[in-house]
Amino acid sequence: MKGFENESTYRKSVESGEEQRFDNLFDGAVEKVKREILGKRFPMFINGKEVYSPTEAEEHSPIDNSLIGKFQQGNREHTKAAIEVAHDAFASWSAMDYRERIAIFRKAAELLRQQKFLIAAILSIENGKTRYESVGEVDEAIDFLNYYSLDLERNKGYLTKSRMAGSTSKVTAGFQGAPGNEEAISIVMKPYGVFGVIAPFNFPISISVGMCTGALITGNTVIFKPSSTDNMAMLTGFYIYKIFSEAGVPDGVFNYLPGPGSEVGDELVSSSKVSGIAFTGSRKTGLGMIAKTYNLGMQKVFIAELGGKNPAIVSKNADIEAAVEGIAGSAFGYAGQKCSACSRVYVQESVKEEFISKLAEKTRSLKIGNPLKKENYIGPLISVSALERYKASVEEAKAHGRIIQGGNVVDAGLQGIYVEPTIIEADHSNRLFHEELFVPFIAIDVYKKFSDAIAKANDVEYGLTAGLYSRSNSEVKEFMTKIQAGVIYVNRKVGATTGAIVGAHTFVGWKASGLTGKGSGSRFYLQQFMREQSQAIVK
Repeated sequence: MKGFENESTYRKSVESGEEQRFDNLFDGAVEKVKREILGKRFPMFINGKEVYSPTEAEEHSPIDNSLIGKFQQGNREHTKAAIEVAHDAFASWSAMDYRERIAIFRKAAELLRQQKFLIAAILSIENGKTRYESVGEVDEAIDFLNYYSLDLERNKGYLTKSRMAGSTSKVTAGFQGAPGNEEAISIVMKPYGVFGVIAPFNFPISISVGMCTGALITGNTVIFKPSSTDNMAMLTGFYIYKIFSEAGVPDGVFNYLPGPGSEVGDELVSSSKVSGIAFTGSRKTGLGMIAKTYNLGMQKVFIAELGGKNPAIVSKNADIEAAVEGIAGSAFGYAGQKCSACSRVYVQESVKEEFISKLAEKTRSLKIGNPLKKENYIGPLISVSALERYKASVEEAKAHGRIIQGGNVVDAGLQGIYVEPTIIEADHSNRLFHEELFVPFIAIDVYKKFSDAIAKANDVEYGLTAGLYSRSNSEVKEFMTKIQAGVIYVNRKVGATTGAIVGAHTFVGWKASGLTGKGSGSRFYLQQFMREQSQAIVK
């Protein structure tokens, strides 16, 4: 049985003195993508066949508005066709020995590893990430493939067997505990059927691969809908399909179907032949899908991560330098467009001025611009709607708080949307502490007693990630006991609220941030895609 090791490409490059090679591989991949891939017309894939639609959408890079490609926009009829082929393919795919499925996804991991820098370059161009964010995301996708393969292997396909001894006494009544013959008992985990996988724009490789692998490796079939309208991520989705197909996923088992949520997504939710939905996105959209399903009198499995409003607490006992590094990184990495981004901070009064001064200084040092260039830390916002949220948040801060740093749109000399990372101070009651913004924007409030900080941190609908900076054992213990979040970090310099590592941390949302209380990258994740069956045979 193979073991599990994280990919960790950049870390290994730095530790081995090969950072320049890392940069050369990425820069070379960017040039290859620009030269050989961008600007083409890309099909959908249903039942392994290229499909073209009467409606196409142009996808443009948020970096400079350059054309990425023309993509098919699936409609309701395309979705119905994909559901039918996925439904038909389920019988043979689910009957395949789990070890054969594992072999396919281990091959997919190897194929993705071979194309790592190419896929990372596509990802950076498509959604504006830096090379470090993009290579790290491809690494995470490879980790998901290998971790879930190992998990299924270790659990032997989630089959357990036992025997219940028989009795020499005989009775005819069928009541609980009546003596009977020996029974051979199997507890089997079986796939549900067809899953719709509806993916976000911000992690279109790692989250998409993780959700699709979870459904597929356990024996379900999939219709995969990448983010396809306002915030587009269709080219990365296309390459996920190509890698899975080359790895050996049969035709019809995995179908790539970009298109609007109003047609593709709605049909997946409405169809009685779709057994489950795996979704990452906004709480409003997720709950709307669930409500529609049950209002139609249907039951489906919903596996969903629904956003966050993630706090960090900075105590008077904190290492302020570590707090500044961790909070700035988590708030402003990828321009704050992460569900795990740190978006609010509660700092103890006695260290408020020192912390704010150093955080503002750190923030001013972060370079804004083309994320394909090594020196830039903050790239573009994904869309005009993100810019509108940013501007509205700045105006709210001006009216009901104070802007400490930032608040302006930046001319980066490109056609993309670039803004300053922004720090504001306001009262916890303000909406900026409660609404998910998905922009580089952090709100700060003060506290006197540590219990007040915990109360404020918990006083939101969401419960995804949270961080603490304190060298007080009693504060750490209170935080670990009382904080209401699925992923928590203490004194973490590399990220106050971001950066879960597959196989080490699980990524799970509490409260309005999730549904099942089970996270990705955990030993419980795959079980969500299966249902239990108890089988007893009398010998």
